[in-house]
Amino acid sequence: MNKSSKSILLIDDDKFINFYNKKILKKHNPSNIITIVNSGAKALKHLQNAMNGLVEKPNIIFLDINMPAMDGWEFIEVYDKINPEFTCDIQLIMLTTSSNPKDQEKAKTSAIIDNFINKPLSLKLLDNTLKDLKFSLK
Repeated sequence: MNKSSKSILLIDDDKFINFYNKKILKKHNPSNIITIVNSGAKALKHLQNAMNGLVEKPNIIFLDINMPAMDGWEFIEVYDKINPEFTCDIQLIMLTTSSNPKDQEKAKTSAIIDNFINKPLSLKLLDNTLKDLKFSLK
């Protein structure tokens, strides 16, 4: 991975949304490394592999809420138990279609979730979100 590229982990069970979001992220910076997993459990396995040095550690995670088997909130519960030295510099963004105000409120009160946005991504939404976080994918 070169200095201008970032590692991005997309966690969503919707293949079309993943395809679309990957295109937006690549438009933002073509050199970014984008990993897509379709469940929270696979995301946790990816993070374990990153801790073991087998794959790139993600700089940013985009997490869907509504997924079968392990939803976004269940992922967050386990993610919260991962060594904070590993997770402290990972930006975690809930990227969801949920319009449930309880989900938004829960995300706002979470120390782990850095932002809560609605899918799909757009270049403008991505730019604004990254600006709010003072984070760059370039």
